[in-house]
Amino acid sequence: MLRFGTTPDAHRRYKRRPGAYAILPYKGGLLATYQGGRNQEYQLPGGGIDPGESPLHALHREVFEETGWCITQPQVFFRFKVFSFMPDYDLWAEKICTIYVARPVYRKSSPSEPDHHPVLLPIDVALSALASEGDRHAVAKFFGARHLKP
Repeated sequence: MLRFGTTPDAHRRYKRRPGAYAILPYKGGLLATYQGGRNQEYQLPGGGIDPGESPLHALHREVFEETGWCITQPQVFFRFKVFSFMPDYDLWAEKICTIYVARPVYRKSSPSEPDHHPVLLPIDVALSALASEGDRHAVAKFFGARHLKP
């Protein structure tokens, strides 16, 4: 499995944290989320899978909470891991990120997750604006190398 980000510290304990995230192609671009507040960054919508929750349920829940959109036809596309500190949980985590590709169907409401806003990013902008290196890699892989900037 590909790993992005910093090398894990051998002296630190990391809690395994699986998550489900979505590449949402829409109108020639990518439906993403902008997280304001402390983070101020563009992200693929998604997040952690709660104990007892299925990955698909988590994907639908997280996309809805962060964008207000309902999705259909999710299919696993890519997986990677990241070792990082999660300040919202005061946790050092080994994040196992499963990226799905899904089709956004309709926007049902505003996001319920604080400081999250749905955004439609052109592909070339997404490739440089998404905060996660793993997300950028997955988006480039999905849309093809022709969208990569030299």
